[in-house]
This record gives sequence, C-alpha cells and structure tokens, in this order.
Amino acid sequence: MGDKHVKYLIVGAGISGLTAANTLKDDYLILEKCDEVGGYCRTIRQGDYIWDYAGHFFHFKTEEFKKLFTDNVAPQDIIRKDKCTKILYKGALIDYPFQTNIHQLEKDEFIDCLYDLFNKEEKPEYDSFLDMLYGKFGKSIVEKFLKPYNEKLYACDLRTLDKDAMGRFFPYADIPQIIANMKREKDNSYNSSFMYPKNGAGSFIDILYRRLDSSRVLCGRELVSVDPESRTAVDNMGQRYHFDYLINSSPLNSFLPLFSNSRYDALKNRLSYNKVLVFNLGFSKKSPMKDEHWIYIPEKDANYYRIGFYDNILDADKLSMYIEIGYPRDALIDVDAQLEFTLQNLRRHGILEADNCLEAYAAIIMDPAYVHISTDVDRSIKQLKQELSGYGIYTIGRYGGWTYCSMEDCMLEAKQLCEAIQGEEN
Repeated sequence: MGDKHVKYLIVGAGISGLTAANTLKDDYLILEKCDEVGGYCRTIRQGDYIWDYAGHFFHFKTEEFKKLFTDNVAPQDIIRKDKCTKILYKGALIDYPFQTNIHQLEKDEFIDCLYDLFNKEEKPEYDSFLDMLYGKFGKSIVEKFLKPYNEKLYACDLRTLDKDAMGRFFPYADIPQIIANMKREKDNSYNSSFMYPKNGAGSFIDILYRRLDSSRVLCGRELVSVDPESRTAVDNMGQRYHFDYLINSSPLNSFLPLFSNSRYDALKNRLSYNKVLVFNLGFSKKSPMKDEHWIYIPEKDANYYRIGFYDNILDADKLSMYIEIGYPRDALIDVDAQLEFTLQNLRRHGILEADNCLEAYAAIIMDPAYVHISTDVDRSIKQLKQELSGYGIYTIGRYGGWTYCSMEDCMLEAKQLCEAIQGEEN
C-alpha cells in the first residue's frame, strides 16, 4: 500500500469535519471510523419512529448556516416551534428555567428561594461551578434544582468544574429579571424558539455530505498514529498519509494517544467527562404530556435527568421519546436494567399510562458525552493547540476542542479555521 499525500487530512465526519471539507472544497480527505457519517448528529428510523442520537434542535444565529438549512430542506418539512420546556419538581410541572420561575413553587418554598436570593453572597471571583451557583442564586435555588440537576447531568462533583463550564448556555438571571418574570413571564434563553426537520436532525448532515465528493470521505477508517514532525499519519488499514494540514474533530481523549513517546499522556489522563445513555422509545399511543418538548428532572430517585417528546415536536399521533441518563466515565451500564427502571419511572411520573405499550426502542451510549471543563485543563488545551498549530495540526469542535458548544458553534469554528488556513496560503 503506497503512501498518499493529501493537503488537508480531516479526522471525523461529524458536523465539524463535514463543514471543514465544505469550506476547503478540494484536496481534502476525511477519515471516519464509523460506517456512516454524522457522528452524534445521526438519525435513526425504526418503523413509524424517527429518532436522533440525542436531541438536536436548530436555533441559528448565523444567517449563512440558517440559509443553508432553509434552502435545502423543503418548507413543508421544516417544523418551527416556540420552546415548551418544564421541570418536574415534587410531582408538579414548573416552567424552565427554575431560577426565573420560583413564583410557581409552593408558598413556603417560594419564600425560601426569594429570601436566599436576596441574601446571597456574591464574590468578585468564584472557585468552581458550584461556588458560582451559590453566589449567583443563593442556597435554596441551588439545592432545590441547580445542584441536583447538574450533578445528574455531569455525573461529577460540581466543585471540580470551572465557573464558566456551560458558557453562554447557562441561563443566568439577576434579581430584577427574576422579579420581573413573576409579573410577565419571558423566556430569554438562547433557544427560546427552534426549527426541526421532519426527517430528523440527520437531514442537516445529509445536506453537508451531499455537497462533497463522496470518494474523499472514507468510512471505517481510523487513525492509529500521528507524527507531527514528519507530518504523517497512519490509519487502521495500514495506509500512510503525508499531510500539509491535519484537522481533527474526533474526541481529544482518543486523539492524543495517537502521538508517539507518550508526549501528551499527562494531559489525556487529566481529561474528565461523563457518559450518557440515551434511550429512544416509541409507544402505542400518546402520553398525557401533549405540549411539552422536553422536561428536566432533578429528582435523585429518577435515573434520567432529561426526557424529550419527539411526537410533540413532530405533531405525531404516538408517543416518541428520548431519555438521557448520565454516568461517570468509568461506570458499567446495564442497559436492560436501566430500560426497565426508565419505564417504571415514566409510569410513576404519570408520563406513561399502564396500557401504553413499548413498540420500539434504540439504546445509544455517548462516550464521551459532556466534557468537564476545569480552569487548569482548559489552559493546558490552549497550550496544546498552540503547539500543534506549529505542525499544521488543529483540533476543533465540541470534542476535538474539549468544550461546551452548539452544532452551529462547531460549524462556525470549522469554517473560520479553514478560511484562515487558506488566507495564509494566498
């Protein structure tokens, strides 16, 4: 097998890698370890049900990407919704986010939250994500919702996370906003409305993939080594590539071990993350929940932290759900036991009636799922990126960049990087 030269070697055919190839347009080659493109943005079809690997909804802030979506999906196949999201708290549904809707709680709990909100102890600097929550919202709001929910989501001690671990995605609110919301409720979150394609989020991946030369996208190919000094890489088929630039969008914890001499082992061992078990479930009839798009569950006795309703988004006539359950990265997951526990909890919560039968399901383990962002590791990753860029190697995206970001953020980063590379060459 002879050596190959490729100007732009792209690792991973998820949304970041496909956007990079769309921007470069020629002399690229994508290596994807799975048998199909899409990464976590793939869509599954089983009988009457359309499910994504996890809930992906589109709320574009970039006109170019919004136009790419709307120009390539038939208007009748685009669903537009104002978000309807709730929190299941002590058997009642209250509006999300919790901190701006404390007036919907029982009187005693509302008073607790309001008192602690006015007596919170803010600081110029916070030591951790948990420290920030207490400083911004006070004891009651944190301990009733923000702490238990995020512990279930991240499956870790919140004191180990950076204060800005969720960046712009965290629904911050100050006292005037919280008080104002008691009179006139308003959702100021980044995704208060969204679009969704009737054929699933994978439709957007299809748009990106169709614009490429499919012969330049190799599935079932995984890198096994990278030598930055010689700018060479070898895949699992023994093929050696000489690259001018390597753009990685695969998870950083899988990418770093490809370098020889254990040069990045120390950083790899410091990368922390959780796993998420996703159940996609299809049932024989609708649920009593006929309006909600997704629900957050802080309750410790429930295994899931979030559940979503595809049928309420797609206006379908049978219950179709996604269920998300968080685990530490080294946890062993008993999928069958968790499915049974999930069904028990759905019945206990009144979401699933006794005569509503499970017709189809798919289980997916996202590994990694949510990365744990800490100040020291984030600083080391920035240093790593600076070092690798000297060899023409870049690592991007939610997992390649080890960050918390949206699909659109990944696309924008990939596009800007490739434009910058091309600009330097001209």
